[in-house]
Amino acid sequence: MANNRSGLWRTVGDHFEPDDAIGPKAQRQLRGQLEEIDYTAYAANRTVMGGTLSRIDVKKFERLGLACAQARARWVATALATTDANPAPTAAQIDELARLRAAYDELSQAYDGLRRMVERGYLSYGPAKG
Repeated sequence: MANNRSGLWRTVGDHFEPDDAIGPKAQRQLRGQLEEIDYTAYAANRTVMGGTLSRIDVKKFERLGLACAQARARWVATALATTDANPAPTAAQIDELARLRAAYDELSQAYDGLRRMVERGYLSYGPAKG
């Protein structure tokens, strides 16, 4: 579960942890069922992501990374300019900073999400085509 304001992530254990109250045979059966569930989710993600995003290459990561860096630079440059002009920013200036931060946050999350899709094998990744 994400905390969007602070950027902190709270993770919940997602690995099989056997319950000592059930026997080894039941644990193996449960582990098999959970692996089947995980594979089903993997296959669904691979089908949907691959069909939607197709092949990913370094140029696509570069473009998204550049957009993210530019959004962060605009956000921080605007904050600095705002405080240079007036140590007590107006409500409108704060609203603009919030809009710029949201743009940066969204692009950053998209970059991280794309990287995770490649890491998990949902998308095909290879060198950029000439």
